[in-house]
Amino acid sequence: MKYRELEVEGFLKNFIHSFWEYETGDEAVEHTIIPDGYFDLIAEFECDTLQRIKLTGVWAKPVHVVVCASTTLFAIRFKLLAAEYLFQREMKSILNSTQHLPLDFWNINGYTRGDFDTFAQDTVSRLEHCLKHLREIDSRKLRLFELAYSNPGLGVEQLAAGVYWSSRQINRYLNNQFGFPLKTFLNIVRCNAAYTGIANGDLAPDDSFFDQAHFIKEIKKHTGATPGELAENENVRFLQLATRA
Repeated sequence: MKYRELEVEGFLKNFIHSFWEYETGDEAVEHTIIPDGYFDLIAEFECDTLQRIKLTGVWAKPVHVVVCASTTLFAIRFKLLAAEYLFQREMKSILNSTQHLPLDFWNINGYTRGDFDTFAQDTVSRLEHCLKHLREIDSRKLRLFELAYSNPGLGVEQLAAGVYWSSRQINRYLNNQFGFPLKTFLNIVRCNAAYTGIANGDLAPDDSFFDQAHFIKEIKKHTGATPGELAENENVRFLQLATRA
C-alpha cells in the first residue's frame, strides 16, 4: 500500500486534521479502522474511475474494512466542529457507519486518481470561501474542540471549566450532534494520542492514564486489541498504526 497526508494551515485547522491519500496494489487489503475522534469524507477510485463517495460517522468502535485491488482513496479527515459548520448537519444518524454521497459532491467527479494534490488545494480554497460566509461560530464550541484535540489528558470537568460551558450542556450538544457524551469523546482522543507511541514500540502509558492496567483496558476497549497486539500490527491490520510507525 501507499499512504501520505497533507496538513492544512490557518483557521481551517479548526475543522480539518489532514487530507490523506491511500493506494492499494494488485491485491485487496483488509484493515481494522480504530476510533480516532474524527470523521472522514472518502472518494474511491477503482481503475482510474470514481466509483463512490462516502461520509463516515465518528467511529466509537473498531470496524473491519476491505479495500479492493487497484484502488486509490482521496480523503479528508475532519475534526468534529466541521459537522455543524461545513456540512451543516448532525452526525448522530451515521455513528459507526457511512453514508453515500453523490459523485458530483464538491465537484469530486472532475478529478482523476492522479489529482490528489489538486483536489486538496481546490478543496481548501472551497472551504475557506465557505467559512468567510458562515454565520458566527460559537466560541465555546471552537474552544471545546481546540482544547480536546490539543490536550488529550483533560477530564470532563477540566475541559468544561476551560470552555466556561457546563458539562451537562456539553453532553447535550455532543449527544444530539454526534451520538455520544463528552467522556466517550475524550477517551477516544486520549487513546488516539497513544497510538503513535504504540506503533513505535512504546507500550508504557503517559500521564493521561492512571496506570498500566488502565492503559491496557482503555486501549482494548476502543480497538479490540491490547497495546502489544497493536504494536505487532500483523499483516498491517490496523491502518492508523501502520501510518504512524
